[in-house]
Amino acid sequence: MSLQTQLRGTGVALVTPFKANGDVDYDALGKVIDHVIDGKVEYIVSLGTTGETPVLDKAEKNSIAKYTYLKVAGRVPVVVGIGGNNTKEIINEIQSFPLDEAVAVLSASPYYSKPSQQGIYEHYKAIAQASPKPVLLYNVPGRTGRNMEAATTLRLAKEVENIAGIKEACGDMAQSMKIMRDKPKDFLVVSGDDALALPQIACGFEGVISVAANALPTEFSEMVRECLRGDFEEAKTMNDKLIEAYELMFAENNPAGVKAFMNHLGLLGNNLRLPVTPVSEDLYNRIKAYLLTK
Repeated sequence: MSLQTQLRGTGVALVTPFKANGDVDYDALGKVIDHVIDGKVEYIVSLGTTGETPVLDKAEKNSIAKYTYLKVAGRVPVVVGIGGNNTKEIINEIQSFPLDEAVAVLSASPYYSKPSQQGIYEHYKAIAQASPKPVLLYNVPGRTGRNMEAATTLRLAKEVENIAGIKEACGDMAQSMKIMRDKPKDFLVVSGDDALALPQIACGFEGVISVAANALPTEFSEMVRECLRGDFEEAKTMNDKLIEAYELMFAENNPAGVKAFMNHLGLLGNNLRLPVTPVSEDLYNRIKAYLLTK
């Protein structure tokens, strides 16, 4: 089965639940995995940045990946996030990480360093050449400080054999449309922005890697499926009901917002690792009020 078939629809960028003492809460992680699979998401992304990977150590990442494979048990495909701004270290991590049960590696564009477009190209080329699995680019300039331009994405798609797709979260519809116009036929393009998933799928995107689907997998994944079926009238009706949820989830911080939702739903404790802290009491109460109206 092709990667485009496996990763069409809704992928969920899983949060990492923590206990009050800061340890990884594997019981809650298992509950979250069952929640999103029962909610009909098409695949799972383990150890994406929504999973607070910058504050996980190597042993924790390794353990979370292995637990996720075991808990998923082949029910849906699993993508693993391995990224950062130290190219050599990413290559070392990819080569030593348990990837046998993953279908692809999702790698965020280098943060903070603000490399040139050539630097971004060389970074991804080196990672792709070292990876035993197909690599998905991840462009999220609001987090990294540097946009990966459409021309760079297309160059990587056409010139580097093991680069299979992109999670595009630039927020720029014109850039998104350029990628869709000029990409290779077998290059997977998915949204990285819940609030823009509907119009981006209308432009040809094949789905979304979602934050919101951690909390609301049934509603969100069905909205995406309606988009992919071409029923945008029904999809809009469903998406309109989710707009407030998107706003609340990202009002202060991700994943603090979605974790507050999930705490209200009884899926996990409202615990994060510094420097991220739980949402304010006011936002927490607004989230609770939203869920009570559902």
